[in-house]
Amino acid sequence: MKKDSILIHPYVTEKSMNHLSGSPVQGYRDGNRLEFIVHRDADKAEIKAAFEERFDVKVEKVWTRIEKNGKHAIIKLAEGYSAEEVGSRIGVF
Repeated sequence: MKKDSILIHPYVTEKSMNHLSGSPVQGYRDGNRLEFIVHRDADKAEIKAAFEERFDVKVEKVWTRIEKNGKHAIIKLAEGYSAEEVGSRIGVF
């Protein structure tokens, strides 16, 4: 699968915005996460590689789930990288 077709678009909701900074009110103490809709056939390793190449960051972990509107990937960035900075580059804010 081509890396440029894996990440479809960011998935932005109030809950996913809380993942960015780790708002303690919502219980996300370890934030620094972004959520994307990804290609249904992509596995975690492919998602990680595509994200790292596209945004020039390091990914610590990827979680996936399939919902009726597509496959979601929650991507936790490694220490030293900012999800808020990546979010501002892609236009989430």
